[in-house]
Amino acid sequence: MGFTDTEQEWSSDFGNSYLKRNRFTVRELDDLYIRNYGISRSQMNTEFLGNLDRSCKILEIGCNIGNQLKLLQSLGFKNLWGLDILEEAVETAKKNTKGINIIKSSAFDIPFKNRYFDLVYTSGVLIHINPNNLNNVLESIYSLSSRYIWCFEYYNEVNVDLEYRGKKGLLWKNNFLKLFMEKYSDLKLLKEMKVKYLDRDNTDSMFLIEKVK
Repeated sequence: MGFTDTEQEWSSDFGNSYLKRNRFTVRELDDLYIRNYGISRSQMNTEFLGNLDRSCKILEIGCNIGNQLKLLQSLGFKNLWGLDILEEAVETAKKNTKGINIIKSSAFDIPFKNRYFDLVYTSGVLIHINPNNLNNVLESIYSLSSRYIWCFEYYNEVNVDLEYRGKKGLLWKNNFLKLFMEKYSDLKLLKEMKVKYLDRDNTDSMFLIEKVK
């Protein structure tokens, strides 16, 4: 399957520049969250996933260099997978992690069978999917998960296209929870947390939803 226009952009030097700007250690990432929101990512993860079986199979779509997966590993999760479209991100993630499965793949063409994972999640990835293609990615996430979907994304009640690094068509705010719930009737909201930035009037949303059997 060929890349979308947005994927082409992120697979170029533009994406590599993003990678260089976001090379955080796990500790630095937690510190960044505290500066932005007043709460660490590790604390958020514990609030949302603290009761899950540590042997459950988890996939991160858009794993970058693997720090979010390492945070889950630090909580005791043992069966972790990540994918990213950027070659340099994948290679860095492989060097940056131990005991985590990292592969290069597009969110539109993920090489796993339906319901292969117990939980599928994104963190700052859906915001970079063109709304014209977003339904395809939501379908991938829904199909791959046998039970849970977990996301942390920019929030806005309606879709809005934002300028990003001087360009349009690369970043969107939306109500991604609402999009999931309206698209699939068998989903149940388990928890949502809206967190405001400490230094600006923006809000992000973390949510955990479950397929009702």
